[in-house]
Amino acid sequence: MSDQQKQGIIKSFVHNELVSVLTTQPINRFLDYKVPFGGLIQGSFVEVPLGPRKVIGVVWGPGQGGYDPKKIRSISNILEIAPMHPEMQEFLTRVGRYTLTSLNAMLRLATRAPGLGDPPSMRKVYALGDAIIDRMTPAREKVLATLKNTTDMRFTAHELKEEAGVSLSVIKGLVAQNAIIELETPRDTPYPNLDPFYPSKKLTSAQMTASKKLRSFVAMQSYNTTLLRGVTGSGKTEVYLEAVAECLSQGRQALVLIPEIALTVEFLDRVEKRFGKQPAQWHSGVTMTEKRRCWRMVGAGQAQIVIGARSSLFLPFDNLGLIVVDEEHDTSYKQEDGVLYSARDMAVMRASISGGSVVLASATPSLETWANAQAGKYNRIDLTERFGAALMPDMATIDMREQLMGTNSWISSDLGREIDVRLERSEQSLLFLNRRGYAPITVCRKCGEQIGCDHCDARMVEHRFQGHLMCHQCGETKKMPEECPSCKEVGSLSAVGPGVERLAEEAEKRFPDAKISVLSSDMLMSAKALKQRISAIAAGEADIIIGTQLVAKGHNFPLLTLVGVIDSDLALMGGDLRAAERTFQLMRQVAGRAGRSDKKGIAYLQTHQPDHPVIKAILNGDEEEFWQAEANQRLAAGMPPFGRLAGIVLKGPDITQVFNLANHMVRNAPMLDAIGAEIYGPAPAPIARVRDNHRVRILVKAPKEVTIQGALAQWRDSVQIPRDIHISIDIDPQTFY
Repeated sequence: MSDQQKQGIIKSFVHNELVSVLTTQPINRFLDYKVPFGGLIQGSFVEVPLGPRKVIGVVWGPGQGGYDPKKIRSISNILEIAPMHPEMQEFLTRVGRYTLTSLNAMLRLATRAPGLGDPPSMRKVYALGDAIIDRMTPAREKVLATLKNTTDMRFTAHELKEEAGVSLSVIKGLVAQNAIIELETPRDTPYPNLDPFYPSKKLTSAQMTASKKLRSFVAMQSYNTTLLRGVTGSGKTEVYLEAVAECLSQGRQALVLIPEIALTVEFLDRVEKRFGKQPAQWHSGVTMTEKRRCWRMVGAGQAQIVIGARSSLFLPFDNLGLIVVDEEHDTSYKQEDGVLYSARDMAVMRASISGGSVVLASATPSLETWANAQAGKYNRIDLTERFGAALMPDMATIDMREQLMGTNSWISSDLGREIDVRLERSEQSLLFLNRRGYAPITVCRKCGEQIGCDHCDARMVEHRFQGHLMCHQCGETKKMPEECPSCKEVGSLSAVGPGVERLAEEAEKRFPDAKISVLSSDMLMSAKALKQRISAIAAGEADIIIGTQLVAKGHNFPLLTLVGVIDSDLALMGGDLRAAERTFQLMRQVAGRAGRSDKKGIAYLQTHQPDHPVIKAILNGDEEEFWQAEANQRLAAGMPPFGRLAGIVLKGPDITQVFNLANHMVRNAPMLDAIGAEIYGPAPAPIARVRDNHRVRILVKAPKEVTIQGALAQWRDSVQIPRDIHISIDIDPQTFY
């Protein structure tokens, strides 16, 4: 959409005219205000009086009227921020309607940057100086290393203190010696220009063919979505960066969503090599100062590319032409609290509004994306070969029913022998277990008590490296008790089952001369620390890598030729609708870490169910057959993506009150009967208590052709909800806890 087109549909308002303002306050309606002297336009960010306070809002359109004109107050201030485009207003409206979220909450999600109401100003930031320090200390080294390793990011004194983990006095001491210097800069500055024609690496013929197709879709400058399916190591990133280059050459902006903050640093390096400079970033690892800068520059059209987490989808892009969703199958794209949305699906919605392209990239696409491509709703491009001399790894199972396992042992003798072979060849092995911490259960050997969270119906997980127990539901931590909380027996507590820390302990005993490195998200302090660890491993500073799901995504270890999946059956347990799909995706992704250089790799799956259909599908490697079989089962059951599903969770401190309300709702749902929906429940949620709130779950299933949001909203609004009970409705739920 051109600037002229945008300006043509934006309304102007004159002094004392009434306008509707949407605020971020939980009022769930528009408020009328008078336009101040000088006028304003639709989408202007404003400061308005609300009771005794002043709050930020957006001019949504003409005033609604119907109020006493004498009581209507004037807008206090027009903020020096690029106005919100009508397409962004439409996007927030449609997402709110789809997810049953109030517009006020949607606006809060879209304005999550600090200091938006502050006027443009200067600030002090810090850069490396050239003086020689008279006395180097570990703290000073941390500060200098932080500044040296940072590109195109600016640190205030407080942010530098937090990033380096030092005191302000250390920073002041370095300033006094001119080892680092203070600079006065505008608070928010444009990002450096990126060059879409910057010399880049040569693509293979397959990559070139795929990139030309993607470029042609982007060149249309109209909505389209493409599934870019490529085996691990095939160069999907290089291909979709060519689509980004096409977008930039049109003068439009691009957004690349990535599933893990841990992948950011490595990915930024690849973007810089392709376009000459680093792009803007938006994720939890970015300083608040940088978030404010990113938000403002995106709206002003002075940030060409944003690399971000799922919430970056709600940045105020000036001219968005392309959204890439990397690893589109990843569950982290689903927001599970607050506004419940799927970033993958909302990316498609946003591009359809802005007239842009979407690239959904994955080696193992979600069934929803696969089905849309099969139905012709999405384009599809396949990369079937690895880059260069690398070959896809072989796959095999180790039948754990035939293995003689010792007490507290999880590495089978067959897998141990294969690791020994790699150690002799100076090659690397990866042991994968998708369980953080040391052990999932701590039990008393005398009375059988399992240590649970005081606030949730969940067992606490021992994190021995960090010296505490942790609840993975609410984050509560406590020290490992010396005695059983139930029977008071001292020294009776025992770890049951393995986590990656315990697996590392076993590996150290089994392979005493091997260098072992553990990769787990809860053990790493920052993306920078992860980059350093990854680089060290890639350079050969580890013989055995032990990791959780973190290692399945995007990392390239040239010396890695063996992958051992310790518990392939773990994800198949339970009745999750997507258990088979997620197991298949995760196992294929993990196996894909092996043999990414010129050495052939192999992946072994330790399993007690070698004949399970999912395990067989993983070994056969016929992914199309697997997706088709999954699709047939879902179609027969009327489940997504061939049916509609909504999850309703009621939670409150009084379990009887919560169940009574849930039963009342289920007995009084004529609006759901009218659309042919089926109701399952109520039942206790699998995790029935979180943070001292009891949780009751209801599932609603409806035919594919039905739009269920209206009926669900009417159903929810038809009951009187007690103040201490909260109801959340999750459209298209990805989990069922």
